[in-house]
Amino acid sequence: MGHMDAQKDLYREEAYELLATLEGALLELEHAPEDLEIVGRVFRAMHTIKGSGAMFGFDDIAAFTHAIETVYDLIRSGELKVSADLISLTLASADQIKAMLDASQGMGEVSAARTDELSKAFAGYLSGAASEGDAAAAIEGLKTCCDQEDRQPLTTYRIRFCPHKDLFVNGTNPIPLIGELRDLGESTVVCHMRGLPDLHELDPESCYTSWEIILTTTRGINTIRDVFIFVEDASDISIEAVDVMAETEPDPSYKKVGEILVDRGAISEEELKAALCAQKRIGEVLLEKGVVDKAEVASALAEQEQVRNMRKKRAAAEETSSIRVPAAKLDSLVNLVGELVTVQARLTEFAARRSDADLTGIAEEVERLSAELRDISMGIRMLPIGTTFSKFKRLVRDLSAELGKDINFTMEGEDTELDKTVIDKLSDPLVHLIRNSIDHGIERPEVRAASGKTPMGTIELSAAHSGAHVLIRIKDDGAGLDADAIRAKAVEKGIITPDASLSDKEVRELIFAPGFSTATNVTSVSGRGVGMDVVKSSIDSLGGSVELASEKGVGTTITLKLPLTLAIIDGLLVNIAAESFVIPLGAVVECVELSEDARRHAHGRHLIKVRDEIVPYIPLREVFGIADGTPPIEQVVITELGEARVGFVVDKVIGQHQTVIKSMGHMLKNIDNVSGATILGDGSVALILDVYKLMQQSERMEGAGQM
Repeated sequence: MGHMDAQKDLYREEAYELLATLEGALLELEHAPEDLEIVGRVFRAMHTIKGSGAMFGFDDIAAFTHAIETVYDLIRSGELKVSADLISLTLASADQIKAMLDASQGMGEVSAARTDELSKAFAGYLSGAASEGDAAAAIEGLKTCCDQEDRQPLTTYRIRFCPHKDLFVNGTNPIPLIGELRDLGESTVVCHMRGLPDLHELDPESCYTSWEIILTTTRGINTIRDVFIFVEDASDISIEAVDVMAETEPDPSYKKVGEILVDRGAISEEELKAALCAQKRIGEVLLEKGVVDKAEVASALAEQEQVRNMRKKRAAAEETSSIRVPAAKLDSLVNLVGELVTVQARLTEFAARRSDADLTGIAEEVERLSAELRDISMGIRMLPIGTTFSKFKRLVRDLSAELGKDINFTMEGEDTELDKTVIDKLSDPLVHLIRNSIDHGIERPEVRAASGKTPMGTIELSAAHSGAHVLIRIKDDGAGLDADAIRAKAVEKGIITPDASLSDKEVRELIFAPGFSTATNVTSVSGRGVGMDVVKSSIDSLGGSVELASEKGVGTTITLKLPLTLAIIDGLLVNIAAESFVIPLGAVVECVELSEDARRHAHGRHLIKVRDEIVPYIPLREVFGIADGTPPIEQVVITELGEARVGFVVDKVIGQHQTVIKSMGHMLKNIDNVSGATILGDGSVALILDVYKLMQQSERMEGAGQM
């Protein structure tokens, strides 16, 4: 790959991230149209997409984005107002930019007609009531007048703004101009009032004050001059670059206050030298001598402090800067760490057999280092789930508008971290669940009002850690599930027989059956019998589980329980005869003994009493067909998923084990009750049990009276 191709890939990656940020900002702006801070975020995202696009050869994106950037610049200055139509138009434009980025990689094509249509729509905002021809001309003019100021090195400017006395006569207010300068970067403003006369001589219609602004920005000097374009004739304005922070700046120091005052022309070199001999701070000396006034010294100190602070921030940012790493390289790193953990286990076992103190010490050190490396590498793969959650704001907005429903969408726990592999596979199931909540759950406003609810429905999406798992909940205050309707539809589709005896919970869980749907009409949203079964199979494939709770007329809550990671987990190593198995430690509650006496009290059923609670158990020896003799005392590993508890009977519990998950391969991937395998320290293979599927088997056996 050439250098330019690598730069283009980097631009695309940054642009996709900016589009995600842009979409979130637009959805916030829809609820707070007067918030100029959000408007600024939209403007900066568009400006970066445009500027970098032009730099790396994405001229179509740069030209298309310029008009949008200009519209939001006018909003920042108060010349235009945010409207729902403008938000929708900008969201559609973000989709079009994404399509352009996709097309640049050979993924799909871009509709030129759509691009032109959106461009003309924004030209309409810029040209007011102008005709379509004028609008087209306006947009062409904008394209040719693109801001030629690409991002400049971070520069600190000294701006002196001295309005003439008659400034107020023209109705000009200087304060908004200073506010515009603040928007360009980090600034310090010092007001000079040395021209203020005595009270009896003061004319309220005259301007006696002046300002010095120390501005640190990446914008060029022409952008700063544009702020004063309407007061140039009524003011004395000077703009001077006093510090440029280049990428390879060797010296972080800056001029001292005395040097700054000499540079400004406030004092001479001789006055500075004479003052330095007084052995006082230079500002105090100059004030005592009457050479400068207090405001002038304050301004010089402010300039010195701002330059110093900006350089410190720049240095800190460089020290803590991040780098982009391809996901494939990160996956390779985690795989290698997994291999290292396996080798470390072999080393520990070998050292234990040799009974060599020196070798044991080395093994313990390797174990400590590999554990730290494992934690760090796994931490790198952990990402906040908010990156996935934020995508659903747009989904709820568009779908609720399409269905004529008013929905308040809230999110909680966006900073909850989850393995990147899990996050990548989680998006589609969540889309299905949220679409179902909007379509089937939340009622139309008039229906809600008739039933005593608020016209606006609520969907809550939350995430939280729970041991070695993450719980993701989708909760709505809609109509809830109608058990009678579900049962009737299941009978109609032949999923159950008319005389089947099912609990309310079992009836509700019929919605996860393949091809099941209660929708009476096929729409673009639902009714095709595809969705909930896909959700369940997707979550099962991640080693997670789905729990459903619903009350008719009140609402529905769906909880997804997912493992934190799919690469290395903490497991409980157990033995049955000569075979080894691993049970994910996050599901384990406790271990108890199963004696002959306990078996007799169960009267042949697979049940054990644990602290006055009856817990069903599964003899893994029978499940896996291991024929060796059963020991007189076995161990029961009690596990828990959701509200369900079940025990697994094994011969012996070895203890906690760092488990590197290995896939089973194509020929063995569909083995029942097993989710993967791991390599033990002695080189043998241990199967990782699929607790969720074994629990399902336990429920079926219990329902058939076999437990």
